[in-house]
Amino acid sequence: QVQLVESGGGSVQAGGSLRLSCAAPADIVSYYHMAWFRQAPGNEREGVARITSGGTPSYADSAKGRFTISKDNAKNTLNLQMNDLKPEDTAMYYCAADRFTRSSRYGPFLPANYHYWGQGTQVTVSS
Repeated sequence: QVQLVESGGGSVQAGGSLRLSCAAPADIVSYYHMAWFRQAPGNEREGVARITSGGTPSYADSAKGRFTISKDNAKNTLNLQMNDLKPEDTAMYYCAADRFTRSSRYGPFLPANYHYWGQGTQVTVSS
């Protein structure tokens, strides 16, 4: 069974920073497209940032200029550096992996295009 394990969440004040990590099997980090999603209570799960297997990043409008997605093939981790955090960034953050490149064909930020999910890490931003 594929396991994705997120870490790095916490509570910060507005304007602060957090770095999320997702530990994953080596073949997933190297060969799958991966992404970060988030879900706040009462809201749908939404895409935040995505990185292709080749390392090309893309971002949702809400994340552009503030978040940076990266991966470390040597450490088998997916990362999300979040700067200038805002209260509206408060959510559970999930990493996800796309096994069949559906995210390239049918949309980079649609949850249905991702096959493997972690359990999430909570991010809380206070004003």
